[in-house]
Amino acid sequence: MPVGPTRRVVPPGRPGSPGRPTGGNHAGASHEGARHAGSRCERPAATHAGAASPGGDVVKAALVALVVVSGMEAVGMMGACPKPPQPGEPLRDLTPQQLASFNAGKVIFAKDFEPDEGLGPLFNSTACGECHEEPALGGSGDEVETHAAVAGPNGSCDMLAAHGGPVFQAHTTPALKQALGLDSEPIPAEATARATRTSPDLFGFGLLDAVTDADILVRADSADRDHDGISGRVNRTPDGRIGRFGRKAFGPTLAEFNAGAFLIEMGITNPTNPHEETIGGSPIPAGVDPTPDPELSAEALQSVFDFVRFLAPPPQLPLTPEGAHGRYLFGSMGCISCHTPTLYTGPNKVRALDRKPVSAYSDLLLHDMGEARADICLGLATPSEFRTEPLMGLRFAKHFLHDGAATTIEQAIDLHAGEAQRSRDRFAKASPKEREALLAFLKSL
Repeated sequence: MPVGPTRRVVPPGRPGSPGRPTGGNHAGASHEGARHAGSRCERPAATHAGAASPGGDVVKAALVALVVVSGMEAVGMMGACPKPPQPGEPLRDLTPQQLASFNAGKVIFAKDFEPDEGLGPLFNSTACGECHEEPALGGSGDEVETHAAVAGPNGSCDMLAAHGGPVFQAHTTPALKQALGLDSEPIPAEATARATRTSPDLFGFGLLDAVTDADILVRADSADRDHDGISGRVNRTPDGRIGRFGRKAFGPTLAEFNAGAFLIEMGITNPTNPHEETIGGSPIPAGVDPTPDPELSAEALQSVFDFVRFLAPPPQLPLTPEGAHGRYLFGSMGCISCHTPTLYTGPNKVRALDRKPVSAYSDLLLHDMGEARADICLGLATPSEFRTEPLMGLRFAKHFLHDGAATTIEQAIDLHAGEAQRSRDRFAKASPKEREALLAFLKSL
């Protein structure tokens, strides 16, 4: 543990409000200032300012016009339609305040934390960006973490919260190691199942957060009333809210998902989670974690939230004729029964999230993937149930499925079972040309 004063993290300063975000708040964000940004593609005339200025004022007016035009370019109002956001870039139609909060959050997201800034005493990584880095900040990572739980009778699930679960951290700070001799958090003997989890990319998560509950519920069919072999159902939190984030869809909102990651993955307390977790169920030894709680300020937490929720999904690549046929096969093989191509956000005070189509290729529901893929329970999710993975940015993935068991898309399809077995078998029986077409479509996502 470094010696010296401890530090709470606040977002980097911005003009007009040092150390505090000036926008991006979901409740207070306005459409004003972004009403026309990105909504039209005509290039605005830049000659009017100079035309009204006689004599020597023409040069001055031209310079003013240049500044105005540059500002318009910055907010996407210039020239032809701007190209779609690339991985790691923000959504279009953000206000200047929202963009400033996005950029401030990006700095914190990339930051390596130290123990005197709140890291630990248990943690899986020292930075958000350590696990979310490919192909850009906010993407996926190659880190693998360990979860454990106990699946009880009648669908009950003990997530081992009393023992520090369900996530058991892989690393400890020097101070905790000195105090208890631990290199990682111990997994209790009571655990009946363990799971490994890879880090997903976060692109488009703000749009998923803005999808209405109704748009999720309308596709739920837990009793398989239409007899198609697909029985997606929602996971719910203990207070009854619908989950949508995480491999088992246990996280109800992006704000809670982010705040929980700071505590669970990095040991950093924040206003949403102001208390440190236990060490295998035991309190933290005195002096091991002297940084005052919460270790992350509300302003910094909000900025990171804005960075993640405003990350744009990667645009789909143009389809070749082969890929277009593959898109048809994706439907005819039944893949769309779970991988719903388009969801819709509801009314939202943030223009960039307001009533937008989301090419998620997910219904955000739980589906049975077969006993071979089963690991732990989580909330209402049984060991073999997993949320349909969104396919936004699939072409950038280097490993697939919740545990990274597949290294190619073909392997991932082959490992589908349970409710997905019928579609898997159709792919297996397809001609080589049809299989290549389907893969060409998937590699465009």
